[in-house]
Amino acid sequence: MKPGFRQSIAGLHSWSGLILGWLLFAIVLSGTATVFRSEISGWMRPEVVKAAPPEAAIEAAVRWLGTHHPKAAGWYLTAPDERILTTQAVFDDAAAPLGYRDIALDPVSGRPDVARSTLGGEFLYRFHFELQLPYPWGRYLAVAAAMLMLIAIVSGIIIHKRIFKDIFTFRAGKGKRSWLDAHNVLGVLALPFHLMITATGIVTLLSLVMPWGTAANYGADLETAFAEAAPGLVSREAAGRPAPLAPIGPMLAAARQHFGEGRVGRVSIANPGDANAIVTIGKHDGDQLAYAAQTVSFDGPSGRILKHYAETRPAQRTSDVLYGLHMGRFAPEVSRWLYFLCGLALAATIATGLILWIRSRPQACGAGPWIAARLNVGAVAGFPAAILAFFYANRLLPAQMPGRAEGEVSAFFWVWGAAIVFAMLRAPARAWREAFAVLALAAAALPVVSFVATGRGLWSAVIGGDWLFAGFDLTLFAFAALAAAIARRAGAPSAGPVPRRGRQAVPA
Repeated sequence: MKPGFRQSIAGLHSWSGLILGWLLFAIVLSGTATVFRSEISGWMRPEVVKAAPPEAAIEAAVRWLGTHHPKAAGWYLTAPDERILTTQAVFDDAAAPLGYRDIALDPVSGRPDVARSTLGGEFLYRFHFELQLPYPWGRYLAVAAAMLMLIAIVSGIIIHKRIFKDIFTFRAGKGKRSWLDAHNVLGVLALPFHLMITATGIVTLLSLVMPWGTAANYGADLETAFAEAAPGLVSREAAGRPAPLAPIGPMLAAARQHFGEGRVGRVSIANPGDANAIVTIGKHDGDQLAYAAQTVSFDGPSGRILKHYAETRPAQRTSDVLYGLHMGRFAPEVSRWLYFLCGLALAATIATGLILWIRSRPQACGAGPWIAARLNVGAVAGFPAAILAFFYANRLLPAQMPGRAEGEVSAFFWVWGAAIVFAMLRAPARAWREAFAVLALAAAALPVVSFVATGRGLWSAVIGGDWLFAGFDLTLFAFAALAAAIARRAGAPSAGPVPRRGRQAVPA
């Protein structure tokens, strides 16, 4: 008999969620973690304890770059704020593996050697949409996964008959029925967020996957296309005549006057030390919903204002608002926690959906279900283990170790790979229990290891008002409790129905 419309959509929902479901879980969980990207970076640089005003930190960074990298084609700086103490600096360097360096500078001295070398939260942020793959393949894969996620969400809405009732329905201890209830509750409870974060994630990479509008209007003239897309940017070729950069302090003060109540966010200096140097100062992107900030451009040698630009075009403003919604930089502290919790709900929705795919096929045989059941463990338990390994490496690797930042990333991938291999070698029911037991122990022990390595622990953090370390440790303890509860529950006997003809069910 020909399947009905709702049955067909149910099949679309199931398969769109499964095809890249394991990758989607990693993308969503890493994106959720980067809601606190700045805080993660601060925790991973425990040596930096002194703050400085953003303007003073930028001046210190410019002095250090002028001494040590005067011939770079450009310096790109992100000012510290209330969430992170260091100044982030990016500049080209032929000796670097990627042709550029991305380092954190001490806000007081401007030096990079005050703190240990680490990518911090920037690694998780970039993994979220690049997957540690060469450009542009990681971004293509990430946007393909986001499109499948959007299909899964929309098809899930269509097949729901009781979408609002499902928010309040959870029947514990009922086997597959409980997994379905959990999937529905987690999916429906934060449904507006799930739709928003998925759709806006696609928008952020839309020009990459849908370049035909640009190609139709500009052809191969990408320079004109870029200039019209970002008319606030001022650029000019280097003159080849050396000229000292004017003091940047007055430029920062003039930019703040143009921003009104806004703060200084990003500072880019093109052609430093050249007669055609340009200093562009952008408004802090946390001061407005739209991600694109106001900019003020200055002539580098004289400090004269060249251009002040604030975006007013409706189409571009709409795009900037969607981008800003996805990034969440505008969000105050309470809203950031809501972003974080809703992101965890989306990750859990994906995880329960992957488990349901196996639970719905208790008598399935063959390589497909066998691999899927084990990949569920490797993805759902393995990826959090990899993040914890990244944090452990930050505390345990020697501070002056060459290639230290790359060593932390290697620890991440080695542990993730080991978790997948472990899942392939164990029966799924045991693998769930053992993997989450290890996760619980690792998360609970990390604050202790961090205290031994840095001297900054939970008790002293609470007493001294060090809410960065206190919040990080408390979050780890909460995750340890959740992992322990999952491990305990995974070891309990299933209350689901016994398959017919005595065939063995494939455990989730």
